Amino acid sequence: MVNSKEFAIRLQKIMDYYSESASSFAEKIGVQRSSISHILSERNKPSLEFVLKIVSSFPEVELYWLLNGKGVFPVNIEKNDTKDFPVEAKQPTLNIEHKTQSAKAIERIVVFYTDGTFKNFKN
Repeated sequence: MVNSKEFAIRLQKIMDYYSESASSFAEKIGVQRSSISHILSERNKPSLEFVLKIVSSFPEVELYWLLNGKGVFPVNIEKNDTKDFPVEAKQPTLNIEHKTQSAKAIERIVVFYTDGTFKNFKN
């Protein structure tokens, strides 16, 4: 469960980092200004939608840090950017032997990284 008081402190830290008022921050993430006010005053807890809007609007905000206070803020985008791999980087290979009586096959494997990104491997 997210601690409302600590979440409000982290939300205020994000707003201060970007020099945003509650109104401008609300506009950037697409919520009503009252939503920001209610969370900062600890009247309401943040919804999952609210949290995801912050993370998608501000890539320097790490999801795990926002929810639990563990990790770093701001995240160094260049360091954690997994969208473009260097040319010399090799994709991991999966060497899995699965022997069963039935004709089951692995459809896909999803690997989740600590920075909130993931990689999807399909067979």
